Amino acid sequence: MIKFDTDRCKGCGLCVNACPKHIIALARDVINKKGHNPATVTDPDKCISCAFCATMCPDCVITVER
Repeated sequence: MIKFDTDRCKGCGLCVNACPKHIIALARDVINKKGHNPATVTDPDKCISCAFCATMCPDCVITVER
């Protein structure tokens, strides 16, 4: 299970590139408080909880739970 603190996300896309299952994308229809398109999970059932996304996030906005 992946949780994003969407209000702190700056939409850098590092987590998108780090995901081996390619299930993270930047939300095109959502803008957070900082004015960025935050990252979101497109298919949470395919998540393998590898935490590569959380490791790559420079702002620590991603939490991965099993």
